[in-house]
Amino acid sequence: MQLLTPTDIQPLCPRIAHGDKLLVMGSCFASHIGGRLAQMKWQAEVNPFGVLYNPSSIAEALSLLMDYRPLKEDTLTLFPDGGWNTWLHHSAYSLPDKDKSLTQINERMELAAKRLVEADVLVITLGTAWVYRLKENGRIVGNCHKMPDRMFVRQRLTVGDIVSEYVALLSRLWSVNPQLRILFTVSPVRHLKDGLHGNQLSKSTLLLAVDELCATFPEQCYYFPAYEIVVDELRDYRFYAEDMAHPSMQAVEYVWECFVEHCVDADAQAFMAQWVKVVRALEHRPFRPESEQYLQFVQQNLLKITDLKERYPYIEVDKEIDLCHTLLKP
Repeated sequence: MQLLTPTDIQPLCPRIAHGDKLLVMGSCFASHIGGRLAQMKWQAEVNPFGVLYNPSSIAEALSLLMDYRPLKEDTLTLFPDGGWNTWLHHSAYSLPDKDKSLTQINERMELAAKRLVEADVLVITLGTAWVYRLKENGRIVGNCHKMPDRMFVRQRLTVGDIVSEYVALLSRLWSVNPQLRILFTVSPVRHLKDGLHGNQLSKSTLLLAVDELCATFPEQCYYFPAYEIVVDELRDYRFYAEDMAHPSMQAVEYVWECFVEHCVDADAQAFMAQWVKVVRALEHRPFRPESEQYLQFVQQNLLKITDLKERYPYIEVDKEIDLCHTLLKP
């Protein structure tokens, strides 16, 4: 008996190696997958502007990284939450101290700009085709920061809007980084405030735009069907969180497993299988932490970590090594 309709996932070719450098941009679903990448010690820079949902704001963010210059004070606005921020950055960057807000924004952008130049893979997760434009200048904002509705005009981008903007953007990206591969996904998060019909129109627009971009650049652009996996393969409310809009952690884990199976090479999969054992061992809390048996267990785990560090010298394991040394102290 078949209880699922499996998604047709085309294996990524070439697959992503664990030594590859990644930049992940887009919706909160991108943050979920980026979190998994970080946990598994990938060299991944995730959402340097915070969560971004619409294609135009993601394109603007990437353009700023390509032309990176530190932002000036006059780019910040004081928003109703009492924090200084830009119209592009997520509210997580909002701080009451203007200088501190500007400093953290510029520091994160500088790191991301360096990563973009050297990245092997750019993952872009599009969330919605609906955008909000400021009435005063027509600019599309990445975040409304709870400003009054009367300040904005809401509209839905067309497939042509997205494709034309991204054809120009991708050409610029490849002039900066010729080796860069683009992996597009469409977020399965349902934007219920747009209405069910409005959400479907939005997702359909994104899917059509990505399909056209992948057809235009078949050697450099790829699509991973995260949207179809959640909406069509899992297809059940038990795979959604309490808000009935975001995928549950179980669904995110399922999508992650599909991503690993179809997009990640065998060596990376082998590393992650070993690293999961290390993490579980570090999380283990015995009844008798002073026992000789437990100390040997920690020592063996430390040897595993140092061995992995020798084989994969780019991974950052200082915290894990320090934890092992702390546990070994009498």
